[in-house]
Amino acid sequence: MPTSAISSSPRPPDLRDEAAAAWTVAATKVYGTYGRDNAVIALDQVSTSFRRGHFTAIMGPSGSGKSTLLHCLAGLDKLTSGQAFIAGEDLSAMSDKQLTQLRRDRIGFIFQAYNLVPTLNALENIVLPASLAGRKPDQAWLDEVVRAVSLGDRLTHRPNELSGGQQQRVACARALASRPDIVFADEPSGNLDSKSSAELLSFLRRAVKELGQTIVMVTHDPAAAAYADRVMFLADGKVVGELDDPTAETVLARLVGMGA
Repeated sequence: MPTSAISSSPRPPDLRDEAAAAWTVAATKVYGTYGRDNAVIALDQVSTSFRRGHFTAIMGPSGSGKSTLLHCLAGLDKLTSGQAFIAGEDLSAMSDKQLTQLRRDRIGFIFQAYNLVPTLNALENIVLPASLAGRKPDQAWLDEVVRAVSLGDRLTHRPNELSGGQQQRVACARALASRPDIVFADEPSGNLDSKSSAELLSFLRRAVKELGQTIVMVTHDPAAAAYADRVMFLADGKVVGELDDPTAETVLARLVGMGA
C-alpha cells in the first residue's frame, strides 16, 4: 500500500497550489468541547491533513475524540475554535445552509447504522442524495460503483430483503454515488459479522485503489485498520502518533503501548 504522512503544520495546505492539491481535508488547531457546566474537551488543538486517494483509519481509546473529529471534519458538529477545510473550503466560515449543501454535494458519510429508507429498494437508496438534490446521477460512475459493491443482482431488493453486509454495502454505494471529495466512515463494520466485515472493508479498499476515492474511517478494530494506508492515533483529544502501511499486529502493538 502507498504511504502518506500527517501534516502537523498549524497552517492548512493551500489547495489552489498544485503540490498541495494532493490534500483533500485539513484541520488547523481544531478545539472542540461538549457540555456547558464542567465542559469536557473532546479535541485539543488538533492540526492534521488527509491525502487525496488514500485510506486513513483513526483509532484510540474510548473518549479519545475519534468520532468527534470525524463529525467536525464532515461538518456535522460545530468547532469550538479552529478551522477545518475540505478541498480548500473553510467549514468554520459556512452558514448552516452552505454546510448542508457541502455535505450533500461533496461529502459521503457511512454510519454504523445503515440508515437506509425501508420503503426504497437498493438502487433507490443509492441514488437518494442525488434525487433529493434534483440531479440525475452520473450513470457511468453509478455503474462503476454498483459493480464495485457486487450488488448488481440485488438492486431491486428492499433493505429487509438484504443481509446486514449487503445493506452496509448499499450504504457505502450511496456515500460514493455522488462522487464526493471524501467519504467519512464511523465504525462502518461495527455491526457486522466477520465475513460481512471483511467484504465491506475489501470494498472500501477497492474504492480507494480502483475508483480513486478518499476515505477516513474511525474504527476500534486493528484488523479493520489494516485495510488502510495509514492509521492516526488519538488520545485525550490529541494526535499522539501515526502508522503507515499498517498490519493488524503493528496496530495492536501500538494500541497496547498506548494503554488502549
